[in-house]
Amino acid sequence: MPMADLSQLMWQTMRRRRLSSEALAERTGIRAPRIRAFLEDGATGPVRPTHDELAELAAALVLPLPDVLVAAGIHRRLAGV
Repeated sequence: MPMADLSQLMWQTMRRRRLSSEALAERTGIRAPRIRAFLEDGATGPVRPTHDELAELAAALVLPLPDVLVAAGIHRRLAGV
């Protein structure tokens, strides 16, 4: 079974945790329009998340960072991850 892409992972987790894009923006400091772009296009759209943003999203959504990185299409293992 393939891993969900970033958009799917975010939608599923936000729905489960009852978070809006605005609430996630407040928790992460990432602007709401960027979060909405990630929700719409995942990590492959014109607005691409940085590694720091992915780490912030993982922490705010209480998801393992490696899962978020894989969903974003970053397959390499980073030191300490």
